[in-house]
Amino acid sequence: MDSARLQPASPPQPDQGLPPPLAAVPVPWKSTDPCQSHREFPGALVETSAGEEAQGQEGPAAAQLDVLRLRSSSMEIREKGSEFLKEELHRAQKELKLKDEECERLSKVREQLEQELEELTASLFEEAHKMVREANMKQAASEKQLKEARGKVDTVLFAEFQAWRESPTLDKTCPFLERVYREDVGPCLDFTMQELSVLVRAAVEDNTLTIEPVASQTLPAVKVAEVDCSSTNTCALSGLTRTCRHRIRLGDSKSHYYISPSSRARITAVCNFFTYIRYIQQGLVRQDAEPMFWEIMRLRKEMSLAKLGFFPQEA
Repeated sequence: MDSARLQPASPPQPDQGLPPPLAAVPVPWKSTDPCQSHREFPGALVETSAGEEAQGQEGPAAAQLDVLRLRSSSMEIREKGSEFLKEELHRAQKELKLKDEECERLSKVREQLEQELEELTASLFEEAHKMVREANMKQAASEKQLKEARGKVDTVLFAEFQAWRESPTLDKTCPFLERVYREDVGPCLDFTMQELSVLVRAAVEDNTLTIEPVASQTLPAVKVAEVDCSSTNTCALSGLTRTCRHRIRLGDSKSHYYISPSSRARITAVCNFFTYIRYIQQGLVRQDAEPMFWEIMRLRKEMSLAKLGFFPQEA
């Protein structure tokens, strides 16, 4: 026990985790002043709590301000929207009024046109009836004159035809054929080339004339002093420079004569007349005298037209 106490005491080992002795850590006075430390920390706490309280008081006020701003904006939008709709409504009403006025104007125009159309239709009907009445009166007068003329002229012609029909003949000395030869056949077959005209007339009377088409040829039109009967550009009967699409052959002759459409129409008209009276002579036409007579008159009309130069285009 005593020896233990007499041993010098070893310096105490610092215990881990314990602060060092005060003499070993030089600290300024202010830093170790407990009063100072207690004065600083509470101040910081007071400032922090005051800031938090101020922030807590600003939150509801800001939210309320935002709500007021939203309400104000909403009211402003409503007001502007209402003004826009009112303007659109006013413009639509104005346009509708203009359209109503236009419709009313068009309706008046339509009524006026309908009235004018009715008046015009009535006027046209009246004019048409008037024209029809006048045309009927003129037609009646013409028919009366024609009937009177036929009564004066046809009486002689029909009597001559009746006499010929009782004894049909091709002798041109009988009154009926003599008149037709003198008034129609002779003038229709009277061409410039007299010598060939006589041959053609004889061939028509004997029923030995042949008309045939020729193949289309493109030859230059050449004017010559004498008639070239072999040229498709010169008519052998008239002597004129014409495009000849047909040629004639007389009897059994091998010679051909190119003829113009006008000459062909004249020859054809005479041939049609002779063909019909031959049918009557042969007893092939079995009709009353009056239909026969009017058919002969039609054939005579064709000869007269051909003689004047009127003929179908296909001729």
